[in-house]
Amino acid sequence: MLHIGSYDDEAPILADLHSNVIPQQQLEENGLHHEIYLGAPQKVAPERLKTILRQPVRRV
Repeated sequence: MLHIGSYDDEAPILADLHSNVIPQQQLEENGLHHEIYLGAPQKVAPERLKTILRQPVRRV
C-alpha cells in the first residue's frame, strides 16, 4: 500500500489494512509489516512524503 503524507498518519492506514483489507481478501498476516521510505524527510514536506507499507500475508 502506498501512503502519501506524514509518517505520523500511518497508524490508521495500517489499522485498516489489518482489520479490514486483509480479512476481506481471505488472507491473514504472516510476519511483521515493514516500510519503504521514498524520498528524504529533510527534503520533502511532510504532506508529500511517500511510504510503501508492506505486510506479508498468506491465504486462510
